[in-house]
Amino acid sequence: MMHKQKPLVIGHRGAAGEAPENTLASFALALEQGADGIELDVHLTKDNEIVVCHDATLDRTTNGAGWIVEKNWEELRSLDAGMWYSEAYIGERVPLLREVFDLVPRGHLINVEVKHAYEGRMEKALLAFLQASGRMEDVVISSFDHKVIRRLKVAEPEVKVGLLYTANLIDHAGYAEQIGVDVYSLHPYHHLIGDEDVKAASAANVKTYPYTVNELRDYKQLISFGVSGIITDYPGRLRKLLD
Repeated sequence: MMHKQKPLVIGHRGAAGEAPENTLASFALALEQGADGIELDVHLTKDNEIVVCHDATLDRTTNGAGWIVEKNWEELRSLDAGMWYSEAYIGERVPLLREVFDLVPRGHLINVEVKHAYEGRMEKALLAFLQASGRMEDVVISSFDHKVIRRLKVAEPEVKVGLLYTANLIDHAGYAEQIGVDVYSLHPYHHLIGDEDVKAASAANVKTYPYTVNELRDYKQLISFGVSGIITDYPGRLRKLLD
């Protein structure tokens, strides 16, 4: 029996199963496929621009090389971030976070994953960006670095924060309480959260957004648990099931 409340469809790095991850084309495809939100990863350039890329280096997903934090934005803007995936995406670029915000309509969830604190520079740049964007309510900032999450929430109480983790915790909701700030959401690896965990989180008014879920049987199980949203490489596949 499926849970009455439908989870949000959240496109992982856009529609990473069908387009080059973390590109504007990938985010556009996720939205076309009916995603309620997107998940993306951010790094900081040498000149403090926030760019959307999973890896700290350029080597895997672009025709460039080296550490993003050692490059100025001018050096990154001409790189190709699509040809590695397929010829159909030649010319896709590494986007700035603000370009993604321009693309995604208001009211859609934007889950920004912080990959690295960069000695506090990322937190400062990200909060300044969000405060200027006027879209704080659309955004959840998540990270595997829970100290970063706590510092962000202390610095800006209005920001929504989520805990990313790969652990079979005894008490998921209880761990969120131990962080010492108001945690908006839990982002567990999807095989490591169960029905009772989701119910306990819901009772504590904490959302659950498990990642990265791509199989039909896993979609169905998580829907039956009543998760708040599902992060998937195939938002179209999940949307079709929900509809």
